[in-house]
Amino acid sequence: MLKNKCIVIGVTGSIAAYKAADVVSFLKKQGADVTVIMTKNALNFINPITFETLSGNKCLIDTFDRNFEFSVEHVSLAKRADLFVVAPASADFIAKAANGIADDMLTTTFLASTCKKLIFPAMNTRMYENPITQDNMKKLEHYGIEIVEPASGYLACGDTGKGKLAPVEEIEEYIMMNAAFDHDLTGKRVLVSAGPTQEDIDPVRFITNHSTGKMGYAVAKNAARRGADVTLVSGPVSIEPPMGVRTVQVRSAQQMFDEITDRSEEQDIIIMTAAVADMRPLNAASEKIHKVTMPDSIKLGTNPDILSYLGAHRRDGQVIVGFSIETENLIENSRVKPAKKHCDMIVANSLREKGAGFGTDTNVVTLITKDKAEELPIMSKDEVAERIFTFIRDM
Repeated sequence: MLKNKCIVIGVTGSIAAYKAADVVSFLKKQGADVTVIMTKNALNFINPITFETLSGNKCLIDTFDRNFEFSVEHVSLAKRADLFVVAPASADFIAKAANGIADDMLTTTFLASTCKKLIFPAMNTRMYENPITQDNMKKLEHYGIEIVEPASGYLACGDTGKGKLAPVEEIEEYIMMNAAFDHDLTGKRVLVSAGPTQEDIDPVRFITNHSTGKMGYAVAKNAARRGADVTLVSGPVSIEPPMGVRTVQVRSAQQMFDEITDRSEEQDIIIMTAAVADMRPLNAASEKIHKVTMPDSIKLGTNPDILSYLGAHRRDGQVIVGFSIETENLIENSRVKPAKKHCDMIVANSLREKGAGFGTDTNVVTLITKDKAEELPIMSKDEVAERIFTFIRDM
């Protein structure tokens, strides 16, 4: 995803400097060209050989180092950089960057760079909360540099409070959102449904299905990475919401219907990945049903068909996508749905395919419109999500 992208990682003097090694390793696996610049204080916490081994590039420290191919290194690297990340960023670095001080390789290259810049502070709580540091960060934000808030918790100095470096996974996701995609959905509003619904039989029991929400969460994450304003309406799942996504939690099909239809008119793209229960008990008991009073049968009623409602009430220019899961006759059963549901595309997946369906990290789907069907090979759900939005773009 980051092939041919030049990512510069700045590492300053912080106990959290070792975490930058995980970030560099991740970026290299994504195909990025990674160069690490360390301050001299950072050398007290981690050896540059670590970064050189992980990145495959020389780790830069000294502005006047002559041991490289001739070029004005800080200017050359600044011109090539697609994204500049400083993690961890000390109070000293933030103060220098805010005031245009360029007295080492990192601050010089940072000042010369015109690409997108991300700063991840890491320091003692009192240093972070000091008005001087706060003013310096506001100044950097004024110049378009993004400051990502540190985490709170127990710090290496023994204090507890805000100042921990953001989790490595969060740093990696920020990089992906800013460098891995073309932001072709910037300005677009996207609504995604995900997960199962739960239909109460009594306060203890309910009807549900095996959906884990993984596919829907991957779709929401991909939309956010491409610059969209994303709302995720999710049934009960055990996975964390994607970063940069507005999440609305629901339980029942009726709740999902209400939350989606309240927001549907303002959306540019709606993707219904949720496995919404077709049926619900008509008379849910207010108290637990005991064995001795257990009925022989439970009378069921149908839930609202959210996709059909959206198709019937769509506004001009709106794109609506539904998901279909079958155990037999997948293509035949799914081909009729774009016309029947008044939607633009059905993403059909079969429970019979190995690596597809509920709970897996992969999927095997066919993208079906009124005019064509494109069968995709087995791939990760993140890759499926990417292909869905590319397909929508090219429709």
